[in-house]
Amino acid sequence: MYDERTGDPESGIAPGTIFTDLPKEYSCALCEAPKEDFKKIEKGALGLQSV
Repeated sequence: MYDERTGDPESGIAPGTIFTDLPKEYSCALCEAPKEDFKKIEKGALGLQSV
């Protein structure tokens, strides 16, 4: 999962970096899926609740 608002500090990706600007070799910090395997979804589709 990639959220442009938070970026990916572990990978050196600054907050505000849009997905299309991620390096070609970017992969998910959680599961290591490559960038080309990501699918755009709306946050509400995740069923997450605010805390």
